[in-house]
Amino acid sequence: MRARVTVMLRDGVLDPQGEAVRHALGSLGFTAVEGVRQGKVIELDLAAADATAAEAEVRAMCEKLLANTVIERYAVEIL
Repeated sequence: MRARVTVMLRDGVLDPQGEAVRHALGSLGFTAVEGVRQGKVIELDLAAADATAAEAEVRAMCEKLLANTVIERYAVEIL
């Protein structure tokens, strides 16, 4: 079973990497871009057979390691 975790900074948290990308896009002529938020995608191959148990395990991974829940939010997809 495969799981995909998407981690993004929470709204209101400064995103310097996103701002650098927005600035670079503007320099390349893409002036319609008003904002960029940059995050990360993590794909996990799991030995679990039950999707509900797999999702609970991945959420525990996010809470303990994969996301800094003070400043980041995450979404879990079981594929």
